[in-house]
Amino acid sequence: MRILLVSTYELGHQPLHLASPAGALRRAGHDVKCLDLSVEPFDPVPVRWADAIACSVPMHTACRLALAACARIRELDGNVPICLYGLYAPLAETSAANSMFDLAIAGEYEPHLVRWADELEQRRSGFSGSEWLPQRAKSAGGVSRERRTVVELGRGRFGLPARHLLPPLDRYARLSAHGKTHLAGYVEASHGCAHRCRHCPVPVVYDGRTRLVGVDSVLADIAQLAEAGAEHISFGDPDFLNGPHHALRVVTAMHDAFGHLTFDVTAKVEHILAHRDLWPGFAKVGCLFVVSAFESASESILDLLSKGHSPQDEVEAVAVLRAAGIEPRPSLMPFTPWTTARDVIDIFDLVGTCDLVGNVDPVQYSIRLLVPTGSLLLASGALDGLLGPYDEERLGWSWTASDPRLDLLASRLSALAQRAGAENWQAAEAYDVMRAEALTVLGSVGGSSPPTSQARLRSTIAADHRPRLTESWFCCAEPTEDQLELSIGAPTP
Repeated sequence: MRILLVSTYELGHQPLHLASPAGALRRAGHDVKCLDLSVEPFDPVPVRWADAIACSVPMHTACRLALAACARIRELDGNVPICLYGLYAPLAETSAANSMFDLAIAGEYEPHLVRWADELEQRRSGFSGSEWLPQRAKSAGGVSRERRTVVELGRGRFGLPARHLLPPLDRYARLSAHGKTHLAGYVEASHGCAHRCRHCPVPVVYDGRTRLVGVDSVLADIAQLAEAGAEHISFGDPDFLNGPHHALRVVTAMHDAFGHLTFDVTAKVEHILAHRDLWPGFAKVGCLFVVSAFESASESILDLLSKGHSPQDEVEAVAVLRAAGIEPRPSLMPFTPWTTARDVIDIFDLVGTCDLVGNVDPVQYSIRLLVPTGSLLLASGALDGLLGPYDEERLGWSWTASDPRLDLLASRLSALAQRAGAENWQAAEAYDVMRAEALTVLGSVGGSSPPTSQARLRSTIAADHRPRLTESWFCCAEPTEDQLELSIGAPTP
């Protein structure tokens, strides 16, 4: 069976969620090609080559782009079976483009993806022509597909990802640190999360479960990346410290085998504090920075999101990491239905207080709360009376701020974030321009300059030299026009 795997966006890194299922499908005897639309143009040739196509949708941005790509694929081939797989796959059912695919798989998707390909192969072997294709019911609007949505949470074994089928690492985001850049790779040591933050899509699928990837499997993939020239590894687990002992075994084994590699991880604020004894050891084996979902500087909003931490905890997490020689890189969500003008300025002030101007990508100041189908916020009652109609294109329930200035500001900050990325603004410039815009739109809700940070919170590294990945966009941001153009390609002659 000839399977084309398509990725649209994986936070700028070489897509593990192409390489891993490609390896599984090849081991099952299928012929596989990969197309990564984040760095490659839409190409009709592999689309026409494929007997079936599967699109990776691990996050909001990727899902929106994948649905646009599916529409383009359908223009080229109205009958080819299409599967969506990944965290956001079930949410695609609620989109305006849900007739574009046949199967959606979330969770530990690889076993079912292989079974899907096997079933199509068996069907094809028993029929000639187009009779082997799945049966589809007609509707007045054209073809209405009989779709299935599957959530798999079984404990699987993970083979070696087929990274040789992907573009090389130098096409992707790099580590930037101390004024130099280095090739970077991406792996996952676990899936799912033990927590149930109400705004997060992970508990909608995993419901508090985690699935560990064996140390040997992770190390074998890291070996491939090191061979390809990677000098830095990003661990993309939703929370690397859901299994702290497993995490320590992984990074220790990596350091023992590849002592030159540095790395970064993602961890909740409460885990940074609960496991503060781990960070000095992590720093010794190469940890440069930690991504952490601060989200807000408002105690009430953090409570509504069930984040499990306070604004004071965010400040303490910065101090804990910096004491160990590790830089924090917060992710933020300034705009929610409960946000006030003061809350927005408080976020800018938190960044200034903690000397995080060089640690926060500009897009973070513009992020709005996403409320997809199944969001735990819907059942919590926190959004009662605050939601508008469901937006099929944006894959979520619409909402507007109670203060109309906030919606205007979110739009303006998003445009500034795109400019900052395109024009490569320095960190201080981006912060100053965006904070000034917030004060201009919101009026006199805060001081004219951010507060000075305490000594224990200050970094020893200049703002523009702090370690980060060069991809500045974010999984919860809306797709840019350039991203959409890559996903759909030029019209076929």
